[in-house]
Amino acid sequence: MPPTPALPFPRRVYPLSPRDLTEEQLAVVFAMTSRRPEPFDEIANQVTQEKAADFHERWVLGYGHASVAEHAILHLAVENLSRLACDTLEDNRLASYTEKSSRFQVLRSGCFHTPRELDNDPRLKALYSDTCDHLFAAYEEMVEGLTAHLRAARPRREKERAGAYKLRLRREAIDTCRFILPAATLTNVGVTMNARSMEHAITKLLSSPLAEERDLGDDLKAQGRRITPTLIKYANASDYLASTRQAQERWAESVSAGDAPEGITARLVHHDPDAEARLAAALAYRNAAAAYEDVRRAIDAMTPDDQGKLIADCLRGLGPHDPPPRELELVDYTFEFVMDYGAYREFKRHRMQSYVPQPLTVAHGVLTPPLIEEAGLQGTFNDAVARSEEAFWKFRDAAPDLAPYLATHAHKRRVLTRLNARQCFHLFKLRTQTQAHFSIRQVMDEALRLAVNAHPGIFRHLALRTAPPWWPF
Repeated sequence: MPPTPALPFPRRVYPLSPRDLTEEQLAVVFAMTSRRPEPFDEIANQVTQEKAADFHERWVLGYGHASVAEHAILHLAVENLSRLACDTLEDNRLASYTEKSSRFQVLRSGCFHTPRELDNDPRLKALYSDTCDHLFAAYEEMVEGLTAHLRAARPRREKERAGAYKLRLRREAIDTCRFILPAATLTNVGVTMNARSMEHAITKLLSSPLAEERDLGDDLKAQGRRITPTLIKYANASDYLASTRQAQERWAESVSAGDAPEGITARLVHHDPDAEARLAAALAYRNAAAAYEDVRRAIDAMTPDDQGKLIADCLRGLGPHDPPPRELELVDYTFEFVMDYGAYREFKRHRMQSYVPQPLTVAHGVLTPPLIEEAGLQGTFNDAVARSEEAFWKFRDAAPDLAPYLATHAHKRRVLTRLNARQCFHLFKLRTQTQAHFSIRQVMDEALRLAVNAHPGIFRHLALRTAPPWWPF
């Protein structure tokens, strides 16, 4: 047999290394393939750093082809910023963050941010420092007290090494005691972000009313420009973001009435009553040779049982590790949650949702961890909470932008969020399982119950890792 002729255009898959090219050069190489016929590696040989800078000045910055900047990736280590400022940094969807965990590390006294806005007000600065010092002292006292309690309540397991036993108790103790730490507590976070998202993040930080966040924006810009000197150099404060925040604050005064919420709550404030028909139509549409309105007309002509059979036929094989079909994204739910600040910080990791938190406050009360009461540490906890709240309200009058630093992780926060059904599947599966933290698990369990009641034909196909006792399917 004659030899098989080589393909004229063989498939090639190969890396372009940031060791050989700068991030800005890499971005240009990928961008130029839209206009140049050569392979990527041949284009790369022609792109100098100077040419890359000129390209970005002209096309990305001058003509607005901002998507090119998504090919330039920055890895930045950010250390010793407050949890409050970290929330703002992490409020960007297209990025990856790994943060220092207060669930597994004991935090040292004094590990909190002091706003430089207080430098000219010794009285307020002393109140701030005294409050944070008191909260950290309570934290240390509760860690020791709870560890001692757990030694009696959690016997050492058979064949468990002494070191492993000590670590197990210490982790359970600090996971509970961290509730009393203030939002001013320092953290470290590793950030991986493309240059386009970094520019947006810097702009938001530079537009903040908090000096810490503005300083962080300056630092990110300075360090980021060492990697991408052109792509983020025009990231500046936004007058629009600042004026919008001020307008929202003014209008909020006219609608801020009502009682503080009781308990940890989840409310389904909006959903599509036609969701199951909408999902059935989307599932049928993918392979239908018809316009959507014709597909939908056919679905509407079906009985609810037949619509349910269509959905079941497409979803019944969904396992706990399978990605749900994209069609579920066409069904939306809007929830309002009230959860402790610690749970909120886990909840916001689901960044693809649309979430709108209200400012961190002490007005909605606290979640008291059950172990605190069990160990007889309620008095220490309550005293620390009272100190936090007393200082918060004084700052709310004198320096309102700084007051949230003094709220603890136990204080509850209200947040509005819109998720599609596909996001709900991921959120509920992850945050209702046994391994999830108990405070966020309570909220998500109630949200799941509301979603199931609204659309049982959809959520019966959610493959939970740990089904709650009330699960009807």
